[in-house]
Amino acid sequence: MKFQLRQLEAFRAVAEAGNITRAAKNLGVSQPAVSRLLSDFAKSVGFELFERRRGVLEPTSESRYLLTEVTRILDGLDHLEDLRRDLTERTAGHIRIACLPGFATSHLPKVLVDFLKERPGVTVTIDPDRPERILEWIIGEQYDCGLTDGFAGHPATESRDLFIKSVCILPKGHPLQSKQRISPADLADEKMIHTKRDSRFYYRLSRAFSDAGVAINSWVEVRQFTTACTMVSEGMGASIVSALDAEQFREAGIVIRPFDPPIYHRLSILRPATGARTPVVIDFIEAFIQSLTPFLAEAPVETASLTS
Repeated sequence: MKFQLRQLEAFRAVAEAGNITRAAKNLGVSQPAVSRLLSDFAKSVGFELFERRRGVLEPTSESRYLLTEVTRILDGLDHLEDLRRDLTERTAGHIRIACLPGFATSHLPKVLVDFLKERPGVTVTIDPDRPERILEWIIGEQYDCGLTDGFAGHPATESRDLFIKSVCILPKGHPLQSKQRISPADLADEKMIHTKRDSRFYYRLSRAFSDAGVAINSWVEVRQFTTACTMVSEGMGASIVSALDAEQFREAGIVIRPFDPPIYHRLSILRPATGARTPVVIDFIEAFIQSLTPFLAEAPVETASLTS
């Protein structure tokens, strides 16, 4: 079977619009042209594409499966056009970013505001999700870059690891706010809000407390630093979080102090190992790394054992 691109576009357009009139308008062609394209496509595949229900053209059970693949093909062609533009213009193109949920609502939007001001032709897609899903997307080359943590390496990806300083956060007016630095001993009697116990960050935190001979007074276990910041800003508990997340809540009145001993939150920037290295994506990654400069620390000596 040989299909014409225009047939695939007509099929998807009718499926989305529900009738030929709107589909023709969306495609910028005549209604007879759309009808002819659908008829030829139906003959090629050997089954009816649509059935009319309550005045709306709906895909048949067979064509719903076909629609998924047609959409993937057309989206792939759209991406191919994006790549062509990216290779010729650094100020045009499309960036697909997968990231942790905390980034989608805090630091990343601010970076994009500055980045896009100088690139009015660039469009962006942001999809937040858990680390496992981000890795899956990058391996499948569905996204240009991923901002994640807990990454242990994969041959289908390239990664750049960054280490974010951590700080202690306290509610405004807390007795410990007079101290310049906070240690595990200072927090021995504090109700602690901390990351989930299966995270690498919690491993580093618990080891710091254990080395100081102090038990963590666990109170609330959270997935994201921003959750801990929100609770502390409301006067509840204490927490150790990344300096980057804490900064987003400074105006909410939380007290931010260095934590001693230093521990780090590892952030990984992922890209597919194969595929085009589009200039606009490279520019974005460099801009993002630059935005993190005030919060970065040197890679700790224990990196090798903690990332394996």
